Amino acid sequence: MATEMATLAGGCFWCLEAVYQQLGGVEKVVSGYAGGHVANPSYQAVCNGTTGHAEVVQIAYDPDVVTYGDLLDVFFTIHDPTTLNRQGNDIGTQYRSAIYYHSPEQQQIAEQKIKTLASEGVWDNPIVTEITPLDTFYPAEDYHQNYFVNNPNQGYCRVIVAPKVAKFRQKYLARLKA
Repeated sequence: MATEMATLAGGCFWCLEAVYQQLGGVEKVVSGYAGGHVANPSYQAVCNGTTGHAEVVQIAYDPDVVTYGDLLDVFFTIHDPTTLNRQGNDIGTQYRSAIYYHSPEQQQIAEQKIKTLASEGVWDNPIVTEITPLDTFYPAEDYHQNYFVNNPNQGYCRVIVAPKVAKFRQKYLARLKA
């Protein structure tokens, strides 16, 4: 089995991490930063918007169990790809919607997925998701890893993360890890 990687930004990385950790075929999810111009950024610097990074998750997955297209289907279910630099009350370039591809094949799949969604009229507004080659991924600080699992009763987790996880679980029940 050859593990492949995907790197996605769709608002707060805690939300994406909590969802992808439950998807069958996903072996590991690491919260971090990508798309910026500063080496080894800190969470505070990313939140200040001075580094150019987005909050991302890097997903190690088994393509024999879950495809890159499947990962993107989940991605477009759990965030709003039509809001520029924003997800709900989280505002700033660090919360942008972005797909950081690892190969030309991933780029092609992402571009086709967006074309299909746009033609289906899933959203009233245009999709603003960036599709960019991954340059460098920086893992976030340790306390951001497994955040929802470790802090389920924290306010943000209860109000923002938990509903996204519930929506995902309802729509993808058959795809959950055993």
